[in-house]
Amino acid sequence: MNGRAPISGVVTTFNNAATLDACLASLAFCDERVVLDSGSTDATLDIARRHGARIAEHPFDDYGPQKQRAIDMASHDWILLLDADEHLTDAGRDAIERALRAPRADGYRLPRQEWLFWKWAHPHTRANWQLRLFRKSRGRMNDVPVHAAPVVDGVRRDLRAPFRHYGEPRLADRIDKVNRYSSGLVVHKHRRGVHGLGGRILFQPTIAFFKLYVGKRYFLDGWAGFIAARTQAFYTFLKYAKVLEAQRSDDQSA
Repeated sequence: MNGRAPISGVVTTFNNAATLDACLASLAFCDERVVLDSGSTDATLDIARRHGARIAEHPFDDYGPQKQRAIDMASHDWILLLDADEHLTDAGRDAIERALRAPRADGYRLPRQEWLFWKWAHPHTRANWQLRLFRKSRGRMNDVPVHAAPVVDGVRRDLRAPFRHYGEPRLADRIDKVNRYSSGLVVHKHRRGVHGLGGRILFQPTIAFFKLYVGKRYFLDGWAGFIAARTQAFYTFLKYAKVLEAQRSDDQSA
């Protein structure tokens, strides 16, 4: 451990044989690797066993609860939470090793580099910073459907420990995911209520496009960046359009 705090690498899986090997290999420096599977039928569990991970199985009942179960399985207080299609870079590992020798925070946001259909994003494309390294004693998953994320009660800092997300390699796969995720948010948003829904449907997709294409510099990624920004705009449109659909359905049944 070289004097650093012990750490548990935590991953949830379902039929991730294509990407899990790279994910778990990047977590080899962790003091344990925990895999919670939700019924894989491919080689996912064989890969996890080959890496010496501690494995458990539980039926999937949403992203947040499943990840929280995996976190609760961990033996150590420091958690490094990755998805099965993500992997830590060598530079990321070194930065985490240094940070945990004398932690200055209870949670750290790390920069995620994206795979855009057929290429890794340009080095000057802005990364997506996400809280993935945190103390279990100070953090838990929130209850947001689909986009559940850790929240930390304590000091949070940014740590330049890059990790990579091997996203959908085909546009068709991305559209399928956009459709699933936007449907998964409907009940949550409908229950809470969405103010200015018409304006959001009209304007938020365009704002989402420019946030990625210009704000995060996806214009540096050629057609891959343009398509990624456009699909994000479509996702933004769908999640609000489906809430409107749910509202109109309620009105008809009232």
